[in-house]
Amino acid sequence: MAVKKETKKDSVKKQPAKSKTAVKDVAPEVKASETVIEEKETASSKSKVAKKITGKYFVGVGRRKTSVAQVRIYENAKATEADIVVNDREMKDYFASLIQQNVLLAPLKETGMYGKFAMTVLVKGGGITGQVEAVQLGIARALVEFDEGFKKTLRSLGMLTRDSRKVERKKPGLKKARRAPQWAKR
Repeated sequence: MAVKKETKKDSVKKQPAKSKTAVKDVAPEVKASETVIEEKETASSKSKVAKKITGKYFVGVGRRKTSVAQVRIYENAKATEADIVVNDREMKDYFASLIQQNVLLAPLKETGMYGKFAMTVLVKGGGITGQVEAVQLGIARALVEFDEGFKKTLRSLGMLTRDSRKVERKKPGLKKARRAPQWAKR
C-alpha cells in the first residue's frame, strides 16, 4: 500500500496558524508514543533472556573450527527445550534453524536422555555451524561424564571425535591459501 509523503509545501498549507495551545497539544502525544516504543523493546528483550539453572552438573567442553563451547548438564526429569540455555538465551532463539537444533540435540536423542537434562551453554568464536557442532561435542562429553555406558554408543556415531579441520592460512604472494594470482602471458 503506497502512502503519499507530504512535502514542505503541502504541510505548510494544511497546518493551521500556530498558537501556544496547539504546540502544547502536540508535545504530549509525541512523548507518549516514545514511551510505548521503549516498553515494547524492553518486553521483547525480557522474553529472550532465559532463566538461570542451578544444582549439581556435569561439564563437557567442545571445540570446532574456532568455536569453543562450555556445556553444563543438570539432571531434571521434567526438562523441556526451554531449559536449554545458550549464552543466556533459549536454544530456539540462539539457534533458529531446525537443522541446527537437531544437530545440537542428537547426543541426547541417541542415548535416550532427551528431556532428562537441563543445560547451560557458553559458546564463543566462529560461525553458527561451528558453534552448533562445538556444543554437540560438549554435550556428548558431558553425557559420558554422567554415565560411562554412553561412551560406546556416542563413539560409534562419531560424536566424541573432535573435527580438527580448520581454515588454512593465507600465504604471502597468493590471493588466498592456495589461489595464485592470475597468470598473463603478455
